[in-house]
Amino acid sequence: MITAIVLIQVSAESITDAAQAIVDIDGVTEVHSCAGDADLIAMVKVSEHEELAALIPGRISKVPGVLNTDTHIAFRSYSKKDTEAAFAIGLDS
Repeated sequence: MITAIVLIQVSAESITDAAQAIVDIDGVTEVHSCAGDADLIAMVKVSEHEELAALIPGRISKVPGVLNTDTHIAFRSYSKKDTEAAFAIGLDS
């Protein structure tokens, strides 16, 4: 599974509608509104790089109000949930 983090600049009046339209796109797992250079951050999970090539410029960039995207591909993912689960193995017995 390929994970991409997409930083999205959106016109101010379109943030809510754009966020909802983006999260409804297959492959987008979540969208966060945020402060900083990006207005929205989308988490994308796909099985092949070709899907990213179609999804980001072909779908996300075409959502009304989207001005620009900046995509970052994750090499590895780390989370507290995964770490805690690994240390809990065998504690149920």
